[in-house]
Amino acid sequence: MPGRLRPRRRPVTKLRITQVRSQIGQSERHRGTLRALGLGKIGRSVEHEESQQLAGMLRKVRHLVRVEDGS
Repeated sequence: MPGRLRPRRRPVTKLRITQVRSQIGQSERHRGTLRALGLGKIGRSVEHEESQQLAGMLRKVRHLVRVEDGS
């Protein structure tokens, strides 16, 4: 279909997430969220592409992590 428009793609934004507090004493859900992010030890960092799912995960564990712009 020649007249069909494609949605615009936004540039991919990377976020660097660093664990700054221990998961000891946190709920099982918070520990699971850290595991899903690829964290588990203080000082460990990972990079993820920005998304709505990532924003929800970070909201749950915002007291345990530091988020920076990865690009």
